[in-house]
Amino acid sequence: MSALHEGLASELEAAGLGGAEILLVLGSGLGSFGERLEDARSVSFDALPSVPASSVPGHAGRFLRGRVGGREVLCQQGRVHLYEGHSPEVVTRVVRAAAALGVPRVLLTNAAGGLEREWSLPALMRVTDHLDLTARTPVAEVSGSPYDLTLGGLLEEAATRAGVLLHAGAYAGLVGPGYETAAEIRWLGRLGASAVGMSTVHEALAARGSGMEVAAVSCITNPAAGIATGPLNHEEVVEAGLRASADFAALVEAFVGLLPADP
Repeated sequence: MSALHEGLASELEAAGLGGAEILLVLGSGLGSFGERLEDARSVSFDALPSVPASSVPGHAGRFLRGRVGGREVLCQQGRVHLYEGHSPEVVTRVVRAAAALGVPRVLLTNAAGGLEREWSLPALMRVTDHLDLTARTPVAEVSGSPYDLTLGGLLEEAATRAGVLLHAGAYAGLVGPGYETAAEIRWLGRLGASAVGMSTVHEALAARGSGMEVAAVSCITNPAAGIATGPLNHEEVVEAGLRASADFAALVEAFVGLLPADP
């Protein structure tokens, strides 16, 4: 599997996507941040043989390479998931390739269901830790939380500077694609989760295992099952992500501006 992510690294570099200071992985409804990049170069996933295509609505399926506040940024608009039939190695191929290119850090983002009844939605949450409940792992060498405390502190500072409310909590990663039952949500709450989704955990582990500094933000788009008053659907998730896009963009722009020159 090493040859596959190294092959992707070569494809990204040949497409002019190398040399970034940070990789931004943009989840459902959050891809519009990529439009804010200056002098952006766009490359479709389809143009890179080593990148599997995402079948999920709300995922544009392309890379953007440009600048945010003078900082060099690589954006991944969309991702693939376990529930699409991919292995953990395939799900994590992009972050491993970015690490092979020398990208020192990654900000992972996702849309998630919320377990905190008092939070007004949509809301943004800094991921402080996660529960990997997929029963699959892409790495064996990471122990402890993969989320970097320094980057977490920069997210908090960025939220203050941008005037954005940023919660903090643990993210529960499940396989999907079905939404959780009310009983499962009650169980996750007892385990300490504040948000639940179907991505991020494997990318965080693989990125940290590859030497990258890792931060993550969840956009809490809807109350989870048993808390929500109606049935859940992906279209509402994407729409809520779009409603949160202004605060999300302000947070990420401020965060990128605070990054140290050398990790």
